[in-house]
Amino acid sequence: MTLAGAVATGPDLCRLLAVPVFTWVAYRDFETRRVSSSVWIPLSLLGTVLLVWDGWLAWTAGGTGWTYEFLVPTALSLGLVVPIAYLFWWVGGFGGADAKALLVLAVLFPTFPEYALGSWTVPLATPPLGAFSFTILTNAVLVGIALPLVLAVRNAVAGRIAPVMVVGWPVFWERIPETHGRLLETPAGLTRSGLDLDALRMYLRWRGLSLAELREQPEQYRDPASLPAEPNPPTDGAVTADGGQRGDGGTLASDDDSAAAEAEDGSTTAIEHDDPWGAEAFLDDIEGSAYGTTPETLRDGLEVLAREETVWVSPGTPFLVPVFVGLVVALGYGDLLLGTLL
Repeated sequence: MTLAGAVATGPDLCRLLAVPVFTWVAYRDFETRRVSSSVWIPLSLLGTVLLVWDGWLAWTAGGTGWTYEFLVPTALSLGLVVPIAYLFWWVGGFGGADAKALLVLAVLFPTFPEYALGSWTVPLATPPLGAFSFTILTNAVLVGIALPLVLAVRNAVAGRIAPVMVVGWPVFWERIPETHGRLLETPAGLTRSGLDLDALRMYLRWRGLSLAELREQPEQYRDPASLPAEPNPPTDGAVTADGGQRGDGGTLASDDDSAAAEAEDGSTTAIEHDDPWGAEAFLDDIEGSAYGTTPETLRDGLEVLAREETVWVSPGTPFLVPVFVGLVVALGYGDLLLGTLL
């Protein structure tokens, strides 16, 4: 609770330090899909110190401050938001950075802060009893729900009408190597579970290929006999990752290994390979799933990218972006869900 004549309590003022940090991690996550775990350590330490400070202030204030303004919200924050973050991470609903962010918020914002701005006190919409970190989470979920609607309107205005218009947009093939997200196309048509573009970059780096080179000679690189004898490190698929790869790409040993057979009339027909594009060999060599990618998903994605000029891609907006927006909205307005229901 804000003291008379004060802008905010000391702990609440210190909590505002989280805003520029979350601004940076949201930007970083959107641009690179990579956030260092080290960023959460100082915020966790800060949250722990402020939690103890808040508890001491509530204890010395007397009355119901210790029970209803500190203990109950703190118990809800740690006992509700922390398990939710862990559960969604465990089932794959959240990435590691998303879960860590929510864990930090549970410690850093257990109670509702108050900031006096002249005659105004924010947040404006506050539940009678609740954890501020849970309000940030529900705000983030509501913002996340609104993003597909914004995407659909954007595509509709541009005349891009398709079943996947609420989750993606068309991207020219030359931008794919620098694009994050998931391919929404297969040779059979549109899909919601196409090739992860980080996995695509891992494959191309493993072979020492560029997407342009693959498109120039798809028949050659479709043949698993063209795989390089010494593949490169695949990296983690980040756009900025540098694995020091060699640009050999892999070549066919001889004309006998050609990816197409010549018929008597001079026409050519594609040869059926046991492992087109060397997709299975790639996944076996890296001893991993490459973000859940299967050989079939990788092959389908490569077939599409080898021939299409423009492809539908889901940007897969990282959850840290809605979390950041949810934090800012919570600090200024408060609980969006409460405001919507009232």
